[in-house]
Amino acid sequence: MKFIVALTPVLIFLTSCAPPGMGGAEGESGSPIIAALPFVLIFGLFYFLILRPQRKQSRQKEDMVKNIKRGDKVITAGGIHGRVVNTEEELLTIEIAKGVNVQIARANISALVNQDKAETKQKGGKQ
Repeated sequence: MKFIVALTPVLIFLTSCAPPGMGGAEGESGSPIIAALPFVLIFGLFYFLILRPQRKQSRQKEDMVKNIKRGDKVITAGGIHGRVVNTEEELLTIEIAKGVNVQIARANISALVNQDKAETKQKGGKQ
């Protein structure tokens, strides 16, 4: 956000200024390259602040879903917590309670619960 605020004066300057010798009283228009420069800068800004991080995040989630194995604790898109009992190519069997198994698609896994952090929090709370 600070980056956008810092670039605002630069974009205003680029859109309001014309190169020397351009845009005199004769009604000459500026160079098309100079006119397109603010749009190119805005697209670059959107790419680096929005598109690139979003692609990175989606790749990380795909890798996480592909690497789910038996025994992992997961959270589904519906918010159900469970432990993976069986894995198939596109289906996972999750135990949500003793003796209660549910089959869901891999794409419906929203998070993998880090067991180390949960154990650390439990140990810290007991002391």
